[in-house]
Amino acid sequence: MVSERSLEVLRVIVKDYVASREPVGSKSIVERYGFGVSAATIRNDMALLEDEELIVAPHTSSGRVPTDKGYRLFVDQLADLRPLTAAQRQAIETFLGQSVDLDDVLSRTVRLLSQLTNQVALVQYPSLSTSHVRHVELVPLAPNRLLTVLITDSGRVEQRVVETAVDLDQEFVAELRARLNASLGGLGLAQAATALDEMTTAFPADRRDVVAPVVDTLIEQVFANRQERLVMAGAANLARTEQDFPGSIFPVLEAIEEQVALLRLFGEMAADQHGVAARIGRENAQFGLGETSVLTSGYSSSGGALARVGVLGPLRMDYSNNMAAVRAVARYLSRLLGEN
Repeated sequence: MVSERSLEVLRVIVKDYVASREPVGSKSIVERYGFGVSAATIRNDMALLEDEELIVAPHTSSGRVPTDKGYRLFVDQLADLRPLTAAQRQAIETFLGQSVDLDDVLSRTVRLLSQLTNQVALVQYPSLSTSHVRHVELVPLAPNRLLTVLITDSGRVEQRVVETAVDLDQEFVAELRARLNASLGGLGLAQAATALDEMTTAFPADRRDVVAPVVDTLIEQVFANRQERLVMAGAANLARTEQDFPGSIFPVLEAIEEQVALLRLFGEMAADQHGVAARIGRENAQFGLGETSVLTSGYSSSGGALARVGVLGPLRMDYSNNMAAVRAVARYLSRLLGEN
């Protein structure tokens, strides 16, 4: 059983090791922190933590560093989520508030989060399996050319140009637009694809040459929206912390390029009492990320679709700051998308 004082010793070991990358010894703990006990007593506490596999000596006669298990206990019980500064909160609001569409806001999100945490930042597109069609717009560009615009309730806007074999009748374009919205509005993407499959035959034969290319293009747009994917920024931060990876960072770089594995990992992560999910070290081994920690928080769009935003980095990271940053960005992202 680990005592309260031993847990506090673990807390300061994590804090000092994250700050310095140097193993932490009992003497420095006594000198830096007011435990009110001798170095020998702190050494006993450290021995207990070592017996519990929460810390380890990387070299003989060295200080101690946290293990995966130690970081896990720190995150679960000991980490205090420090509130972001007023300047950081203002930076989030200002930078993300300048976004023009969903692609832009997610690109800005990972760039900002990477700067706030000095880690690799990741954001998942809203869960399109639960997205619905909000609106379809048809914009005539030329006598035989249309711009088709598919807008989902998750904020995604997909545009394509369609050319028809015959010139377009403006009145018929308006009718087609109205019928598309009446048929598709509010449908999930899978249901929308089915409805589109049946739409061409609902028009008179002399109109199908116009309807068919529009419908085919909208089906392509629906399936383009259903693809799950991630946006990433800050991979260069891994190179700056290469010393924190006992082996090579190349397997980590290869793993983060495999979006399928990361999306599976995101899907398995459950938030804690702070609204942040953490996967640490060996918990990520099956995804090729056994030397990394991944922190995520959920965000929602105006349509209620849930996705995740987070950071990936070495085990030696500032968990308190990074968890607070991830949570703050996720909350602002939800608010921003909810307004659109």
